[in-house]
Amino acid sequence: QVQLVESGGGLVQAGGSLRLSCAVSGRTVGDAVMGWFRQAPGMERDFVAAIDWSGVDTDYLEAVQDRFTISRDNAKNTVYLQINSLTAVDACVYYCAARWAVRRPPVRMNAYDHWGQGTQVTVSS
Repeated sequence: QVQLVESGGGLVQAGGSLRLSCAVSGRTVGDAVMGWFRQAPGMERDFVAAIDWSGVDTDYLEAVQDRFTISRDNAKNTVYLQINSLTAVDACVYYCAARWAVRRPPVRMNAYDHWGQGTQVTVSS
């Protein structure tokens, strides 16, 4: 059974940084594309970033591409999201997602097969 577990969320001051992690168990991520999404209260879940199996091909929400970095360590079966210069807009629940057997990392939610439970990021002013 595939499980994705996010961690690294918390309360951070505006302007600060966080690194979120997504640890995958039950299947190797070496041939999976991985994505990060976020959801604010009362809002839809939005795409944030995605990465292909090699870590070479990445995609970002345009609004965050200068502050967010997605990366992966296949040996640790883990994907990361570095968030810098946090603002109030970044205060969301962040979810990671996985999809096997595709080459390009998708940006649509329904393209992913497996999801984590989410980690909360709170930003204080």
